[in-house]
Amino acid sequence: MALNYNPDVLLCLANLSNDEVFTPPNVVNAMLDLLPNDLWSDPKITFLDPCCKSGVFLREIAKRLIKGLEPVIPDLQQRLDHIFHQQLFGIAITELTAFLSRRSVYCSKYANSKWSVSVFDTPEGNIAFPQVQHTWDGNRCRYCGASKEVFGERKETHAYALINNINPEKLFNMKFDVIIGNPPYQLSDGGAQASASPIYHYFVDAAKRLKPRYISFIIPSRWFSGGKGLDEFRATMLNDKKIVALHDFLDSSTCFPGVEIKGGVCYFLRNQLSNENVCRIVTHTTNDVIESVRPLKENGLDVFIRHKTGVDILQKVLKFKESSFMDLVSSQKPFGLRTFVKGEENYFKDSITLYQNGGIGYIHLDEVERNKEWVPKYKIFISRAYNAGDTYPHQILGRPILGAPNSCCTETYISIGPFDLEASAKNVQTYIMTKFFRFMVYLVKVSQMAPAKVYELVPLQDFSKPWTDEELYQKYGLTEEEIAFIESMIRPMEVNLNV
Repeated sequence: MALNYNPDVLLCLANLSNDEVFTPPNVVNAMLDLLPNDLWSDPKITFLDPCCKSGVFLREIAKRLIKGLEPVIPDLQQRLDHIFHQQLFGIAITELTAFLSRRSVYCSKYANSKWSVSVFDTPEGNIAFPQVQHTWDGNRCRYCGASKEVFGERKETHAYALINNINPEKLFNMKFDVIIGNPPYQLSDGGAQASASPIYHYFVDAAKRLKPRYISFIIPSRWFSGGKGLDEFRATMLNDKKIVALHDFLDSSTCFPGVEIKGGVCYFLRNQLSNENVCRIVTHTTNDVIESVRPLKENGLDVFIRHKTGVDILQKVLKFKESSFMDLVSSQKPFGLRTFVKGEENYFKDSITLYQNGGIGYIHLDEVERNKEWVPKYKIFISRAYNAGDTYPHQILGRPILGAPNSCCTETYISIGPFDLEASAKNVQTYIMTKFFRFMVYLVKVSQMAPAKVYELVPLQDFSKPWTDEELYQKYGLTEEEIAFIESMIRPMEVNLNV
C-alpha cells in the first residue's frame, strides 16, 4: 500500500534549545492572520524576520504573497523574483540557521544556485548572517548583556545582529513595513546554577526603533509581571497604545509541542499608526479561548492581568483599600543563608532548626546572618519557587510550613511573619491554603519564582481567626460566575497545620 503522507519538513525539526525554539507553521500563520489582508496584494510591502531559525516566517509570507500578487504580476517567475528580491528579508541567528532558512525559502541553501526558485547574485540572497562580535564593556556586552566569561572565547558567540548594533535597514538598504519573528529568549549570564538573563525584549525594543508599520513577535509571557531586568520593558509595553492585539498562551506546549516555557508564551501585534487605549486580548487556556477588549495596564497596577474575570475580581478587592499581604513576606534570603547551606543531620545542644533544600538540618544561631530577631518567633515558610506549568487546575504555591520558635530557613524558602502567637501563624496558613489567596497570587505569578512581589495583590486579613473561601467570597461580594472561575483555576490544597 502506498503512503501518501508528505509532512511539512519544518514540523519535523528538533528545537535548538528551549531558548531558540523553532516556530510551527500553524503558529506563524496565526500571527500573520493579525496583519491586514491588503498587505498580501501590495507589491511594495517589505517584511523582515530579524531572527531567522528555520525560515518559516518568510516561507509562509511568501505563500501569501505568491497568491495575493497574482493579479498584479501574472507571470509566476516574475512574481517569485519580485517577492524574494524586493519584499522578503531575513537575518539568521547562526550560520546553520542561515543555510536552513535559505533552504526553506529559496529551496536551496545557496541563493545563487540553479536550484534556487529565484536566483540571486550572491549565495546569501536576502537572508544574511553578518559576522557580529559582542562589544565588551568590562565583563558584559554593551548591547545584549552577554557574559564575556561565557561567550568571549566561543566560536558561536550568539551575538545577534539586530541587538548588537547592526542596522538591518543599512544592511539591506531597505525600509521595512513589517518586522516579525521568534527571537532567542535568553543568554547565560555567567551566574551560578546555569543562571540566564532574558534577551527577547532587546529584539522588541530594537524593532520599535526602526518604526515599521507593524511589529509582531512571539515571546515568553513572564514579562507580564516578572523576569530579570524586565521592569522597564514591562512598563513600556503596558503603556504602549500602539499594541492592538495580544494572544496569551498559559501553556507553552499549545504553541510549541513538547517545549515547556514557564509562565507560557504570547504573541502581539503593534501598529505604528494606532493610538488606542485598548487592546484585543485573547487568552488561550487549556480548555478555552477567552477574548476581551481592555487596556493592557489597569489603573494603579504595574503588572498585566491575564484574565478579564481576574480584573473584575481584583477591582472588587481593591475597593476595600486593605494593606497588602506582601508586607508580611520577606525578601530573598530571609536569614542570609544561601540555598547550598546545609545544617547538621542531628539535633545538638542549643541548635536551631534549619529548613533547607531537601528537608531540615540544625545550625548554631550565630550562623544566621540577618533577622535573628525572627528566630524565636513563629513564622510560615513557603518555597520561593514552585512549578508555574503544573497540572491544570493550578496549585500556584508550595505548601506553607509552620516554623516554630528557634527555626530559620535558607533562600529555598521565603519567610512570612513573624508572629508572637502560634494561633496567628496557623490562621495565616488557613488563608494561604484558600483558593482565593492563591488566585490573587496567580494574577501576578507567571513563572516558577514566587518572590515577595507575587503577593502584592493579596489583601491582608485579620489573623485572630482562620479563613475559608466561603467567607472570603462573601466578604468581597463575588458573583457565582466569579467564584466558579476561581474554583476552575485553582485546585484545593490540604495543609497540616502542625508542620
